[in-house]
Amino acid sequence: MANENNIDYDGKSFIPKLNSVNGEVSEQTVFHYHQKDTVIWAEYAGGDILKGFLIGTVDDAGMLDFTYQHLNIKKEIKIGKCHSIPVVLKDNCIELHEQWQWLNGDHSKGTSILIEI
Repeated sequence: MANENNIDYDGKSFIPKLNSVNGEVSEQTVFHYHQKDTVIWAEYAGGDILKGFLIGTVDDAGMLDFTYQHLNIKKEIKIGKCHSIPVVLKDNCIELHEQWQWLNGDHSKGTSILIEI
């Protein structure tokens, strides 16, 4: 796990590498991150996601805590929360190892790995 201080997410983009079966994002979903100080936000879309947004905080170790909401292709609004731990790879790309939970619907939990593109 990363102890990388000062990870700057602003302008970085990620795609899912792995996702739990109860998740809705896929390798066609692209996340575009922004950061100002300790506030992070992102827009995402692709695959089964028409449009999504997330907002949260980043700590000194680069860990993210955020809520997310999106509109899927069934026109359902889905809402959840996520804790994300960065892992800096040998090529300096970042993987985000995520534990998330739906806050509506079945309230199930899942895990994902996003990779920087």
